[in-house]
Amino acid sequence: MTQPHPHIACMSPYALANLDAPEGKTLISLSQNESLRPPSPKATEAAAQALGSSMLYPDPDWTDLRHALAELHGIDPDGILCGNGSLDLIGCLARVFAGPDRAVLAPAHAYPFFQTAAQVTNARFDPAAEVDAVVSVDAMLAAVQPDTGIVFVANPGNPTGTRIPKAELVRLRQGLRPDILLVIDEAYGEFSDHLGERFFDLVQGGNTVVLRTFSKAYGMAGFRVGWGLFPPAIASELRKVMNPNNVPASAQIAAAAAVRDDAYMRETCAITASLRDQATAQLKQAGFAPYPSFTNFVLLNMGSTEAAASADQRLRSEGVFLRPQGGAGLPHTLRMTVGPQAAIVKAIEILTQWKQEGQI
Repeated sequence: MTQPHPHIACMSPYALANLDAPEGKTLISLSQNESLRPPSPKATEAAAQALGSSMLYPDPDWTDLRHALAELHGIDPDGILCGNGSLDLIGCLARVFAGPDRAVLAPAHAYPFFQTAAQVTNARFDPAAEVDAVVSVDAMLAAVQPDTGIVFVANPGNPTGTRIPKAELVRLRQGLRPDILLVIDEAYGEFSDHLGERFFDLVQGGNTVVLRTFSKAYGMAGFRVGWGLFPPAIASELRKVMNPNNVPASAQIAAAAAVRDDAYMRETCAITASLRDQATAQLKQAGFAPYPSFTNFVLLNMGSTEAAASADQRLRSEGVFLRPQGGAGLPHTLRMTVGPQAAIVKAIEILTQWKQEGQI
């Protein structure tokens, strides 16, 4: 039997959410960071119309989508690449710029796929300590090694939900060697755009990439569309390993329509932020310790690994699924997606009752 490369054989499959509700219980999933409402009606209408041309290959240059994004964000369309979700682009970046002789560095509680992307390329993965689940630029710079090739930073972070200001990311970029590629993953960027800090200008330095996705604020996780702004030299190398037909035609057309309905997406972000802040206040009132969040989820510090496991078991027994974060080095936490209000209310009620009963 043909054998895989040793570094692939020793990998574990990417951990997916367990969504098996108990018999007789209706599943309430607050574990996937999916949007609490569907995409813009203009996006779904555009996708439906596009299905009639499905005999054709999709545009390999994502032309209309790139120009829609460029107009919205005031950036150069020639610097935009699109992928089958931002995971596609992260994986391509690792394949091109990481490997046995080029290590990957990321915060200790970073998005777990950064480590997966490094493992696929047989690159060493180096975690840098965080402070109270917040990226520490000092720790990141101290963790740089002579063979560091890529630095990944999600901002806002997943699963933490925390964020560092632009000045800190600029300080990180300035403190890194010029030959190190900095990748800023803004999968949740739309939820903090109201703060007035954009990072696209950092790409002009030639060694920074900024990624975004349609899976979160746009409510288009099922369409699998991610994108990023790349320096020309980085983009040309990445093209060599990208699937030229990576984003289906219907997804491209839907995403472009969603971009042009910016008001709908902003409304989704506002609704989400309001529910998130309400949930955070209620959780604090009930005696829990949620981390500050700039995303569509809340990370709960349960105090101990045992308490997190006990609360998770209690929630699951009622069909309510949050996401344990042991895989991100935070076994004492549970991550709760901001879903429909009724679902959030039920989750908080169960957690509150669990706490009052002292069942740890």
